[in-house]
Amino acid sequence: MRPDTLPQQIDPPVLQLCQKLNEAGERAWVVGGCVRDLLRGMQVQDWDIATSATPQKVQQVFRRVIPTGIDHGTVTVLWKGEAYEVTTLRGDGVYSDGRRPDQVEFVEDIQLDLARRDFTVNAIAYDPLTAHLVDPFGGLEDMKRKLLRAVGEPSLRFQEDGLRILRGARFAATLEFELEEATEAAFRGALPVYRKVSPERVREEWLKAMKARAPSRAFEVMKRTGILEVTLPELLEQVGCEQNRWHAYDVWDHTMHVLDSSEGGAIERVAAVLHDIAKPRTRAHSDKTGDWTFYHHEKLGADMADRWLRDYRFSNSERELIVDMVRHHLVCYDSSWSDAAVRRFIKRVGQDRVEPLLRLAHADALGKGRDVREELAALEELRGRIDEAVAEGSALSTQDLVVNGKDVIAELQGGPGPVVGEVLRHLLERVLDDPSLNKREKLLPLVRELAPAFEARRNKNEPDVR
Repeated sequence: MRPDTLPQQIDPPVLQLCQKLNEAGERAWVVGGCVRDLLRGMQVQDWDIATSATPQKVQQVFRRVIPTGIDHGTVTVLWKGEAYEVTTLRGDGVYSDGRRPDQVEFVEDIQLDLARRDFTVNAIAYDPLTAHLVDPFGGLEDMKRKLLRAVGEPSLRFQEDGLRILRGARFAATLEFELEEATEAAFRGALPVYRKVSPERVREEWLKAMKARAPSRAFEVMKRTGILEVTLPELLEQVGCEQNRWHAYDVWDHTMHVLDSSEGGAIERVAAVLHDIAKPRTRAHSDKTGDWTFYHHEKLGADMADRWLRDYRFSNSERELIVDMVRHHLVCYDSSWSDAAVRRFIKRVGQDRVEPLLRLAHADALGKGRDVREELAALEELRGRIDEAVAEGSALSTQDLVVNGKDVIAELQGGPGPVVGEVLRHLLERVLDDPSLNKREKLLPLVRELAPAFEARRNKNEPDVR
């Protein structure tokens, strides 16, 4: 962590942008997370620039400017093929809604601008033209100590914007820092303000936390400070929920180990968090085995996950993937499965879901905290058999059949309707058992045989409208 290396780390377009503002008689600094990451030797993804120039002045200096948040002093400058957020130095007023300041006051002192930021490690600015580092709140020293500390009075910082406590939990994971005692102590007092935070902003913080090496660090903070009580109280039911003899951990600790072991992306890690959410609600004691059972927790869990994901505005594609992974996460494979059983497994979970599901099953096994070499070997064997089935071109969905809806309709008197899908699904079941049937000369006779029977059943179920 050497500030003297910063001049060599500034991207040339960023330096040029600051130079243009300087030529216009203004000052400019790179600020916040990008300075923090530079000092930690990390690659900067997004450059944030603070300037003494007003938004109107920035629009005069640069030809292509988008007024993305001009009411709060922020514009986006399109420069050298990239987009850069440029924000006028400001001091925020009162936050009556706990989300955004009622009004913004532009200031000329960079230290006043830094004073409104959340944590000291994010309250550092760097002037790339003079190579001057501005660190009025000891952020550099906190970085050396791996300490996350609020700027100024923690309770005031968190009352301004309720999201800051969730950001604190996220930074504890992504930076692998410890929360300073007084800073963490102020989290619970900010929960009423946190309740005002929009679901979309919470979702974004969750997904950012999932990029940490060990996202469980964020969830442990959320658990002990009350954030989970607001966001997902059902998850807290896992704490102390004992499992059966195959597990070394309670459901909470198991879930945290699965989360950290997950090798998928952020969305798959959300599935890891939710995969056993219904276990506490399905736990029962078996007199027969003397152990705990969790029958159908995957089905109830899928329903619980679906409701929460809708509430927190996950996209349809994200929600559907996570719900499917929760619903099918119990992969109970052994070598006795027939090839048809393997094909049916692929059909049941969906070919595009197989790989994410196997990654979750791998993490789920690791999260048991015992010797799982046999389980992991079985999963690898299943993956190999799935690859073989796919490579062979086996029909795994009705779209893979060599006959289609038009072929079925041609054999129906009543025309299109639900019966078309019923016939195709029945054909698929036959082909799953015997892939050699997937030829037109073999399936068309089956269509002619099945279509009248299915249509007769449809006609029998139709109401009498005479």
